[in-house]
Amino acid sequence: MSESALEKQYQTFGDFYPYYLSEHRNATCRTLHFIGSSLVLVALAMALVTRNAWWFAAMPLAGYGFAWAGHFFFEKNRPATFTYPLYSFAGDWVMYFQLLVGKIKFNARG
Repeated sequence: MSESALEKQYQTFGDFYPYYLSEHRNATCRTLHFIGSSLVLVALAMALVTRNAWWFAAMPLAGYGFAWAGHFFFEKNRPATFTYPLYSFAGDWVMYFQLLVGKIKFNARG
């Protein structure tokens, strides 16, 4: 991540999201994000169906575990969530939906 990106304070999510996508150019990173977010939804469903709160503990482990592995090992950058936690959380779900419906591709560059 560039120094100027770290210093920039985004005023809107619309301004932030192109930056977010630029930090997720690697196809493996995007795929790992998608897998982690899918597992979060599975864990949420399991928590609700089984009424077992331990599934809630699995949610951040799956979501952040897969995403951070994508950043550290494939994208080779620092996850945006460390600097922009709320926008990054929202960005992950927007990217997830856009990947799901094909608006953006897993192998896209930006």
